[in-house]
Amino acid sequence: MYSTCDLHTHSIFSDGTWTPEQIVAESETLGLAAVALCDHNTIDGLDRFSAAACGKELLAVPGVEFSTEYKGSELHILGLNINPQYYSQVKSRLADFLIRKEKQNLELVNALAKLGYCVDYYKLKASSVSGNINRSHIAAELVRQGCFKTRQQAFNSLLNPQCGYYHPAKQPSALETIGFIRDISAVPVLAHPLRSIEEPLLFDFLSQAVPAGLTAMEIVYSDCDEKLLKRSEEICGMFSLLPSGGTDFHGDKKPDIRLGSGRGNLSVPYEYCLKLLHIL
Repeated sequence: MYSTCDLHTHSIFSDGTWTPEQIVAESETLGLAAVALCDHNTIDGLDRFSAAACGKELLAVPGVEFSTEYKGSELHILGLNINPQYYSQVKSRLADFLIRKEKQNLELVNALAKLGYCVDYYKLKASSVSGNINRSHIAAELVRQGCFKTRQQAFNSLLNPQCGYYHPAKQPSALETIGFIRDISAVPVLAHPLRSIEEPLLFDFLSQAVPAGLTAMEIVYSDCDEKLLKRSEEICGMFSLLPSGGTDFHGDKKPDIRLGSGRGNLSVPYEYCLKLLHIL
């Protein structure tokens, strides 16, 4: 009989509101067998995450969520179970993208300033533990100033690329990223697939990604209903992928999504984790 796990969470080192230590402590309180920290495009929180879990029965899986691109669409690829000996290589891999993202952030803030929205980018940057800023931070600041009621309202309007103020930074190739994850002996997992792209493009991507080394695909995630879960399971079988899953927990940034259980009914079998890490 296997217990449950959460293989997709975020901390203060990207756009979450909980520290790595809080994620570990709450995971233990909830009785999770394993939890993975997968901050966006940074591994700066992994040392604290692993240290917090040292000596505990909880399995702490070090990971990262790479922002990537495939045929004009943004795809998120998790790298799970990263060995610390490869941390420097991961940081080098992320460095160029983070430089481009910084430039894009400044362009967005300057465009907003011309519209009368005053966002102190460097103050935001200083308030971030990792110094890495994304649209979520800017959206949260606009909400704090009373410009919008929710972050989602900001995303749907000013921060929507179609409005012309936000221009996404050029992202790394999804297929090349999968290859890199395999090169460092980590596990590449496609995150929340049917939330990101339509099924025809997903099939096209998987036909290329599986030969490139993609190991698994999330089939259990907070935006996934029973119908989507069943279809995702079918797709995993068609492409001989292992199933994975997680809440995409962000703390107070997504208050309706709880660690380990999502919106209340999410359950990721620990067996998924064991198979991904070749323990079972």
